Amino acid sequence: MYIYNTKKENIMATLDLRNTVKEYINTADIRLLKMIKALAESYQSDEQETFMLSEEQYKMIDKRREAHLKGESKSFTWEQVKQNARNAS
Repeated sequence: MYIYNTKKENIMATLDLRNTVKEYINTADIRLLKMIKALAESYQSDEQETFMLSEEQYKMIDKRREAHLKGESKSFTWEQVKQNARNAS
């Protein structure tokens, strides 16, 4: 396991891990290659779903932002949000 505090060390840890994975891939049998492929596809699928908003969602966000900037919507401070959450329980 690699745990580092600086950005440079994180880059080195990433490179080390990448090289290790490449070594496994270069010597892998078909079973391991299929597992790695499935894992990579699952990871990419999850990433795409996590960050995708529909056009309608973008429009709603823009509309709410405009209303907020014009002072047409109600907003709360972080302290008010915390107090409201405490009062709701």
